[in-house]
Amino acid sequence: MKVEPAREEPGMEARYLTDENGKRIGVVLNIEEYERLREIKDAMEDLEALQAARGTKAAIERDEEEIIPWEQAMREIREGKVTCD
Repeated sequence: MKVEPAREEPGMEARYLTDENGKRIGVVLNIEEYERLREIKDAMEDLEALQAARGTKAAIERDEEEIIPWEQAMREIREGKVTCD
């Protein structure tokens, strides 16, 4: 395994690990870059959750989703009537 010299991608500095054939098999980032990418990932997950919640709210408003009380939902889960995915 070899480490290629640092390569500048737009907005990112990375070193690639390569096998004996020169195929990229891994990447090495400095900690600041890694943390920046994790923050972006977390923000994207938050955005996806928000979009899903808005979609559910819209479906409820169109009467496409059933609303049940929390206690009923928990009882049905405990009784095995529904599963949590």
